[in-house]
Amino acid sequence: MNSADTPAEPVEVPRKSRKNNPEKTREDILQAAVAEFVQQGLSGARVDAIAERTHTSKRMIYYYFGSKEQLYVEVLEKLYGDIRRTESQLHLAELAPQEAIRRLVEFTFDHHDRNVDFVRIVSIENIHHGEYVKQSKAIRSLSNTMLHSLDDILRRGEAEGLFRSGLDPLDVHLLISSFCLYRVSNRHTFGEIFQVDLSGEQVKQRHKQMICESVLRYIQP
Repeated sequence: MNSADTPAEPVEVPRKSRKNNPEKTREDILQAAVAEFVQQGLSGARVDAIAERTHTSKRMIYYYFGSKEQLYVEVLEKLYGDIRRTESQLHLAELAPQEAIRRLVEFTFDHHDRNVDFVRIVSIENIHHGEYVKQSKAIRSLSNTMLHSLDDILRRGEAEGLFRSGLDPLDVHLLISSFCLYRVSNRHTFGEIFQVDLSGEQVKQRHKQMICESVLRYIQP
């Protein structure tokens, strides 16, 4: 009796788990979709392949996300959301202005260095001229919240005589992001042309210090 029942257990448990954990199923699909879109791009990605990665079906994926394009939009929202939510946990408003800027720069540098998938998806979305980012109010809202936080730091620094007046938070954000993203998105071509390993620990630490000093010197009076 026991031996007859045993084979059925491994099959039934996952089904029950999947049915009772729709959020986990959704998250599993999103994670698999990140990998597929990063490797194949939007045009080359296949819903069949995502289904295979999650041991589910195309029908299940369409049930949760509607279409491949909507799934891609939600992948964008997930990756942008991850960085923005983590930024909000840095407690920048509690730090002195210069320390807040340094922490933000270091966080952005480390995030991009450790999250190559984010950088690749951003590059892919730029190939599509931002067509899918513009469909997401969530990404715009989260990004505006980050800009308001940065603006608050700059205004506090200005009031204390630490930063020069009239700084645009968007310009400062662009300065930080451009360096941190470029060294990851172009690391293979840049590394090969100039024969430098951008993933080397000494190089990373030097570059992190360089971008911190560059931003702080730019915003000083």
